Parts: sequence; C-alpha cells; structure tokens
Amino acid sequence: MEYPIDVALARAVPRLPEGSGWWFEPKFDGHRLVLWRDADSVRCQARSGRTVTAAWMDLAVAGMDALRPGTVLDGEAVMWIGGRLDFSAVQARAASTPRRAADLARQYPAHFAVFDCLALEGEDLRARPYVERRAALLDVLADVPPPIQAVPATDDRDVALAWYEQLPAQGIEGIVAKRATSPYPGGRRSWVKVRHADTEDAVVVGYLGPPTRPSKVVVRLGDGARVVSQTLSAPVSAAVARHIAASGPGRRARTPDGVAYVTTGQGLVVEVLAGTTRHVVLTVVRVR
Repeated sequence: MEYPIDVALARAVPRLPEGSGWWFEPKFDGHRLVLWRDADSVRCQARSGRTVTAAWMDLAVAGMDALRPGTVLDGEAVMWIGGRLDFSAVQARAASTPRRAADLARQYPAHFAVFDCLALEGEDLRARPYVERRAALLDVLADVPPPIQAVPATDDRDVALAWYEQLPAQGIEGIVAKRATSPYPGGRRSWVKVRHADTEDAVVVGYLGPPTRPSKVVVRLGDGARVVSQTLSAPVSAAVARHIAASGPGRRARTPDGVAYVTTGQGLVVEVLAGTTRHVVLTVVRVR
C-alpha cells in the first residue's frame, strides 16, 4: 500500500437508509486521521494526504506501542473535554506548531476513534467487504487500551436511530452508514451520513487576502455556484494557507458577482452552514 492513500468519503443524506445490508456507526467530531504503523515508526496522515505526525505525536506513540507492524487504521483524532467531544480543541492541536502540540497533548490528550482497518501485517484489506474489515479491526484492537479504540457499529437501524437521538450531548454529530458488502471506497463518497448540524460540504476553489493568511475563501457549492465566505476563523485560515502552499500559484479570477479572488488547487473541502448558502456570503464552519 502506497503512502498516502485517498480516504473514503461520505455524502450527506436527510435520513438513515432503510433495508438490509447496512451497518451504522456514530460520527465522531474530530479530524480525519490515517495511522500507519510501519516496521520501526508511525506516520499520521490527514485527509488531504499531508503527514501530520508532529501534531498527533501522542497517538503516534500509542500506535507504536500497541499495534502490529504493517497495520493501517482509518479514523478520527478526537478530544474529550468536560465529558464531550470538543472540536475546537482538535482544531487548535491540528493548527499548532510541534512544540505547542506537545504542550496541548499534556493538557488535553487525544484519542483515536477508529472505524476501518485498511491493512494488517502488511496485507492490503481495502478490497475486502466492510464486514471483513470490521472483524479485522476488532481483532487488531482486541487488547489495545485507550487512546486507540474502535467506534461502535451496528446493523440494527433502530439502534442507530437511538444513537442519533441520544448521543448529541456527548458531541456525536450524526451517523455514518456503510454497505456490509462494500470495499473501502477510497476517494469516493460511497458512504452516507446523517448529521445533526445543518451544514453541507463545499469545495474551496480560491481565496481572498494574502496566501499565508487568507481572510476569506471562494467555494463551489453542490449546484456549481461559486460563493464568497465570511471572514475565516484562525484555525480555518491556517488550514487553507497550508492547502494554498501545497497547491502552488493560482490565477486571478472573479465570481459571477464580480468579486476578485485567486484560484487554488481543488481538494480542500469545508463545511458551510446550509442556511447561508442562499446568500452572497456564507459561513465556513470547519475544514473537513
């Protein structure tokens, strides 16, 4: 398996799918992370493909101690503060320098909520059905203590609905549904998700302001419209700046409303408040 991989994605739907053959998992509110346990090291990969081991060194150390060489796990880096998931703390860690990340790790240790096993002892499992990868995940984590743990999963839709209704207080943002027979859909939106938050995904196509500290982004919505965001929060601006640096120089362009911006390479997805997409300016909640 070559590093990095294209991670599997989920598309938003209004309700949980019905019928047989579906498995359901709580959707943890964190940063997507692929943890690679090699023969003598551990690497942490972000959704974008960047190496982010320095930001999540506590998880890397835990993986080095507990996982078999040749294991690759997909999940979410999360933080529990005050009995619930805290995404702002996750954002602060992800955007911090290595030294600052180490300080934050001592104060707020990270946890790795794992939902897929992509490789085991060097064998690529991505072509296998979900239920087989799930069994491999439970096997590899059977004796592994926190902070690395498998997310719950069920094939009972009623149980999933109970999770959806009862777990928001803990910071669980919804439910992800996956076909029991499906292989790992790297780079595709074959999984489906139902979220509590009234948000939708949008692709960043450009930015306003300096490339090292963009003030706003231009996103492409599902209907193809290009819309300018409101002023970005510091963690989102930092994440967009990293994407701009990796994408290389862009070109000057204008939105249909005449707003000038600089284009950037596609591949960065953000969550935007669904209620704001009908207006000229929308609100970016976070980077996915």
